[in-house]
Amino acid sequence: MKVLVFGKDGQLGKAFQQVFSALTPPHPIHVEFLGRAECDLCNPEAIATTLDKFKPNIIINSSAYTAVDKAETEVDLAYAINARAPELMAAYAAEHGATFLHYSTDYVFDGEKYGFYLEDDVRSPLGVYGKSKAAGEEGIARIFANSKLGQYAILRTSWVYGDGGNFIRTILRLAKEREELKVIADQYGVPTSAQWLAQVSLGLTLNQDGSIKHFPSGIYHAVPAGETTWHGLATLAVSAAIKAGVALKVQPGLIKPIPATEYPLPAPRPANSRMSTDKLQSALGGSRSYNEAQQSPEFPQWEQMVQEYVSRLASRGEI
Repeated sequence: MKVLVFGKDGQLGKAFQQVFSALTPPHPIHVEFLGRAECDLCNPEAIATTLDKFKPNIIINSSAYTAVDKAETEVDLAYAINARAPELMAAYAAEHGATFLHYSTDYVFDGEKYGFYLEDDVRSPLGVYGKSKAAGEEGIARIFANSKLGQYAILRTSWVYGDGGNFIRTILRLAKEREELKVIADQYGVPTSAQWLAQVSLGLTLNQDGSIKHFPSGIYHAVPAGETTWHGLATLAVSAAIKAGVALKVQPGLIKPIPATEYPLPAPRPANSRMSTDKLQSALGGSRSYNEAQQSPEFPQWEQMVQEYVSRLASRGEI
């Protein structure tokens, strides 16, 4: 079986490299990882040539244009990577009977709902980034609706962190430089480990013997349990770093909560990014999967994974 992963240089792409490398050999899976240097996602011919060359049974699109504020002016680039490229991958999968995994975002919602968003709630993105991701979702669903071949999962997630630049690393860097921080406290969501997300993806996609697992095609929300604000995440990250022995200038009590109106940005953000994961949990629990042999991650509380992540950063001297 052949697996092709786009976006090898991003946080999720790096997590997939780690997760696939941890597979217990021998296994019947051949994986290729591609970055910008190997395939320009703004070039439809390059995508088509790459897919025809590798002939994958599973396509994992962990690539994305994620510069939320820059997207307001780089509209064409955002749509090329977040909408048109995934549609081409989906078209190949639908034509050749392959499995397609794609990743989307809480930013497809406007954040005005009270409570947790469901997969079939109406999309209402606020900015260009969210609109481009919503267009990608719609294009993938439309392509597979017109084909009886292949299967797909769009995994919506939020506040991803892993091996690369992210909010947690930024906060910890600032905490070493400043004695006081101000962080938004009226936007709610769930921090998501890229490593956990990659493991969950394989749990949905692979059986215990490494063969492809059949699942209902559609959108799934993929975030850990619980909820917090950016302020709550910053406070926990700083507390975890101090506990791990890292010397910081700022103390958790000196991280001041502020409303989003005090920190204006070019692109609007949803105030509520909480998403229900009942659908994904049901799909993962339906049959024996790859993750049962690899210590299934289930859906732990977000705090546990953030604390472990910060501890790892500290142990590697990356704070």
